[in-house]
Order: sequence, then structure tokens, then C-alpha cells
Amino acid sequence: MTSDILIKYFPEITPRQQAQFARLQELYTLWNSQINVISRKDIDLLYERHVLHSLGIAKVMTFLPGENVLDVGTGGGFPGIPLAVLFPETRFHLVDSIGKKIKVVNEVAAALGLKNVKATHARAEEIKEQFDFVVSRAVTQLKDFYPWVKGKFSKTSKNKLPNGILYLKGGDLTQEIADAGLTVQQYHLKDYFEEEFFETKQVIYVKG
Repeated sequence: MTSDILIKYFPEITPRQQAQFARLQELYTLWNSQINVISRKDIDLLYERHVLHSLGIAKVMTFLPGENVLDVGTGGGFPGIPLAVLFPETRFHLVDSIGKKIKVVNEVAAALGLKNVKATHARAEEIKEQFDFVVSRAVTQLKDFYPWVKGKFSKTSKNKLPNGILYLKGGDLTQEIADAGLTVQQYHLKDYFEEEFFETKQVIYVKG
């Protein structure tokens, strides 16, 4: 599978963005052989299971120029790196508690020439800045995740949804949402992407 799958769903991407996305396979194959940031069986399905999955957030939210987005538990850079390519005028701060994963993020961002990515080896609770949105991909249960980022949101909302969390999750989330005790909006990625992988995947939005 190649990066062409992205053009199918995001036909507006520029030639520069196409070139950046096309390099991800080479870069992640290289770094994954040294530091395991992606499941070995998934590396050949990078564009479907990691890049397009990350961009599911972009089907729910178009980030604006100048907005600040925090990616918590980014691992090797998902969803932050694909989103930073798609929204070059939005600032992304990628955070992970594992230093070698942040090394991969920095190397990939540098290779792609991304000027809108900052990567920090830290826990989410240690980040003191304010953000418009927090993104993440299945780091932990929602009830545990929310306290990490509560209070990190700018008071002024500029986008179509108020500042908050956009969380990629999969499976039946009924119990998890009930346990969290939060008001959420659920966006099913099967409504946007036809591949079977997305059948149970969702973006969960929680107001900050």
C-alpha cells in the first residue's frame, strides 16, 4: 500500500505534502528497524493503519493557522506527524514519556522539513502550556486520560468545535465512555473511510 490512498480521501493535498507523505514509508521503515515504534506486522500497512488513521481527526476537525495542538503519548509521531504535514500553519507539540520515541519523532520531522513540530520527552502532566486541542491515539482509558490534560485548554475557542480533546479509539466504547462520566461526541471513521480497518474506529470529542 502506498501514500496514494491519502489522495483518495484528501484530494486537496499539495505536491509538497504528497512528497512528504510519500517519504514516511522509507523513514519509518528505517527508524523502526532500530527503535520499535510500530508493530512489525503493521509497517507494510503504514499508510492505512497509522497515517490515514491519524488523519481521521482531520475529517472531524480542520485545524486553523496559528492554533496549538498537543499530541499526548505520540509514540513515533502519531497522530501528530501526519496532522502536521496536513496543517502546516498549525503548531503541534508532540509529547511522550519514552525518550527514544521522541528521538524518532525529531528525526522524522527534520527529514520532512516540518517547522511546525516540537517534540518533548515528558509526561503530559508536566506540560504547562495552553492549547486549543489535545489529540491522542488510544493511549489509555478515557477516564484516566482526561485528568492528564484537564486545564490545558486555552479559554478562547476559534474553531467549529470548542477547544477540547480529539481522541482516536477503537472497539465498543460504551462502557469506557460511561466509566469516564464525560459528555462526548462520537465520530465513526467508517463514515469517512471505506477500508475494513476503520469499521470500529472512532474519533471521540470531549470539550476541554
